Amino acid sequence: MLRLLNIEFIKLWNNKASKVLILAYFILLSSIALISAIKFDFGVFKFHLADQGIFNFPYIWHFNTFVAGLMKFFLLIVIVSMVANEYSNKTIKQNLIDGLSKKEWILSKVYTVIVFAFISTIFVFIISLVLGLIFSSYTEANIIFSDLEYLIAFFIKLFGFFCLGLFSGMLIKRSAFAIGAIIVYFAFEFISYWVFKGFYRDTDIVDQVYQFLPFKALWNLIDEPGSRLGAVKELASVAGQDLSYDYAVHWYEIAIVLGWSALFIFFSYRLLLKRDL
Repeated sequence: MLRLLNIEFIKLWNNKASKVLILAYFILLSSIALISAIKFDFGVFKFHLADQGIFNFPYIWHFNTFVAGLMKFFLLIVIVSMVANEYSNKTIKQNLIDGLSKKEWILSKVYTVIVFAFISTIFVFIISLVLGLIFSSYTEANIIFSDLEYLIAFFIKLFGFFCLGLFSGMLIKRSAFAIGAIIVYFAFEFISYWVFKGFYRDTDIVDQVYQFLPFKALWNLIDEPGSRLGAVKELASVAGQDLSYDYAVHWYEIAIVLGWSALFIFFSYRLLLKRDL
């Protein structure tokens, strides 16, 4: 495993674009801390976002993993490019000539995906812990370390998303077109979801079906946290809206994403086996 990872990280280190994207991604993750500095002061109206409870334990685990999940596209580009460049630069053929099996080649990509997802999760954990200890009104250990399942969901979300990028890069072999295909499919799934929601607005049949599709499954892992804030609930109550949602991380949502991840890896391997390199 370490040998395969070493090979992959040497390739990434020698690619300037990959280094820039990886650095930009982790800088963006760090920018979550800048949210604490957001203040509005209009005469008698003063608003400090950190005072709204977004950094309170255990809510911070939900909020930060959701926000960090929106930034995953930067690493997706790295994953897709990592695969596509193997074809354009002929390094995949050279790796196989040098004695790397096709199974080991795929595993090297999967291990890299796991490492990226794991490091991102640890990074978000550290940032959230520090921000929480600074701003949270609750610092009891049992409160601090509750709701950590959002970090597990975040890891699974990144892993599934990057496996999609791996498969797309393997299928199309050109990074720009592979990323474009992902965007087009996302748009198709998003638009068709809301079209069908319009037709079946009085039932939950659309959600029941779409929960098994890739992007909806990824989204369902971590629900939006904004409606959990007290201020939002008060405004909704005044407007006569009920914001009582189920924000929990469910095992079946994790199972669906892991199922798609396994399929993406399997089909990537099958493509590698069948292609004439």
